Amino acid sequence: MIRVAIAGVAGRMGKSLVQAVCEAAELELTVATVRLGSTLVGTDVGELAGTGRLGLTACSDLAQVQDQFDVLIDFTNPVATLEQLALCQQYAKPVVIGTTGLDAAQTELIAAAATQIPVVFAPNMSIGVNLCFKLLDMTARVLGDTVDVEIVEAHHRHKKDAPSGTALRMGDIVAAATGRELSEVAVFGREGLTGEREQRTIGFATVRAGDVVGEHSVWFAGPGERIEISHKASGRMAFAQGAARAALWLAGQSAGLFDMQDVLGLR
Repeated sequence: MIRVAIAGVAGRMGKSLVQAVCEAAELELTVATVRLGSTLVGTDVGELAGTGRLGLTACSDLAQVQDQFDVLIDFTNPVATLEQLALCQQYAKPVVIGTTGLDAAQTELIAAAATQIPVVFAPNMSIGVNLCFKLLDMTARVLGDTVDVEIVEAHHRHKKDAPSGTALRMGDIVAAATGRELSEVAVFGREGLTGEREQRTIGFATVRAGDVVGEHSVWFAGPGERIEISHKASGRMAFAQGAARAALWLAGQSAGLFDMQDVLGLR
């Protein structure tokens, strides 16, 4: 049995992670954290997540319970994630990171930590989305520069980063498959007299509205036809179940930086 710690169990994603880990036969939820100073410290985690009492109370200091878990799942925020990653480095604990909105420097810190501990870091833990990643690579390699590529994504009104980490990863995959650098060809929105579209650009369109969990669609548009590879999430459990699967897989790995393509054997 793999003992799991979940960071940020009071959040929307944290609650889904509690449910997913509790439903996984080979995982045991033994640690759950909330932010320092939260009034929820000491609250039963099951009551927070709506799953019924679990007999496990929320804490705020991961260091004090470092001997009580084997792997950490973190979907919090960039600052908190890096703090917890440093602690996991100190105590040689594997980490599953689903946090988005990290900048290049923060991402490099995760890569550096992975030289010492095993880390699964992915912008989207959904199994369906990761199958889409594989299809995007295949499609882009076949079509090359013969089509226009546009990425459309939608999320709930509370999401803080845009475009989403998943949309950017989709752009990275297409760019790499066609010999481009995303930083050189990405176009983030259009307005006014933009002129004719440049063939090798990859466009992004972002929607933030209501309670949309997550929708992504990549268009490969050529003369007379358009291929769309799309994924729509109707709930957060798809991401949480993927993270639980990653935690189980990661527990048997040596130090290294992995993503869900590794977890699912799609490399």
